[in-house]
Amino acid sequence: MHSPNSISSSRTQSPLGFSYAGGSTNLPPPATHRGCLTAAAKRYRYLRRILKCHQMDFEFAVWQMVYLFVSPQKVYRNFQYRKQTKAQFARDDPAFLVLLGVFLLVSSAGFGLVLRMSFLEFFLLFLYIVFVDCILVGVIIATMVWYLCNRHLLKPGVSQDNRVEWGYCFDVHLNALFPLLVLLHGVMILLYHAVIGHDWTISMVLGNTLWLAALGYYIYITFLGYSNLPQLRSTRIFLYPLTLLVILYIVTLLLGWNVSTTLINFYRMT
Repeated sequence: MHSPNSISSSRTQSPLGFSYAGGSTNLPPPATHRGCLTAAAKRYRYLRRILKCHQMDFEFAVWQMVYLFVSPQKVYRNFQYRKQTKAQFARDDPAFLVLLGVFLLVSSAGFGLVLRMSFLEFFLLFLYIVFVDCILVGVIIATMVWYLCNRHLLKPGVSQDNRVEWGYCFDVHLNALFPLLVLLHGVMILLYHAVIGHDWTISMVLGNTLWLAALGYYIYITFLGYSNLPQLRSTRIFLYPLTLLVILYIVTLLLGWNVSTTLINFYRMT
C-alpha cells in the first residue's frame, strides 16, 4: 500500500526531473517521449531530414525568421513547447537551416555583383561565407557557450538529462545570426553604392550604425535564448558585451573608420 503522500509525489514527479517557467510543479513526460536520444542519434535524425524536403515545415521556418526581428521572445517560446513535446530544446527540423543557406546564396550573389566578381570568385565567396562565417564560427561559439553554461551557469541540482544541449546552442547562434546577416549582407549591400561606399561622414555613420544594430541584435537574441532555459542562472552575462559594443562604435566614429567598407574589402580579397 502506498501512502497518500507517496501517491501525490508520484503524480507530480516527472521522469525528466524538469520544472518549467520557474513553477513548482514538474510537467509529465511528453506523449511522444521514448527515452532520451543520444546526441549522435539526434544529429543523425536531423541531418537525414535535410534530404527530405517534403518533411520540412518551411512555412514555420519563415515565421521564425520574421519574428526574430519582430518579437524573438515568441520564437524561443516555441523552443519550450518542443522540450515539452519532444524532450529536446534543439530544432529537429532543418528547414530553418536550409532557408538560411538560400539566403546566404542570394546575399553572396549580391556581394558578387557589388564587387564585380567572376562566377568562380562568387562561388568561392559563397563557400567561405557558409563554411567559415556561418558554420565554423557557429561551431566555435556554440561550443564555448555550451561549455560555459554546463560548467558555470547551471542551477544546483540539475540532472544530467537537463544539461544544455549543444544543438540548442548552435540553434541560438543561427537565430542570432539571421538578423545580423540581413542587415550586413542585405541592407548594407543595397545601400553600398548609393551611400555607404563613399568617403562621406554620413556613409561612415550609416555603415557603422548598421554594424551596431546587427551585433546588438546578435547579443540580445543570444541573451533571450539562454534566459529562456529555466535550468540556467546569471544569464545576464550574455548582455555584458553590449557595453563594449557601444564603446567600439563610438571609437570607430571618432577614428573615422568605416567598418562596412572594411568588410567589403575583406570579401574582395577572400
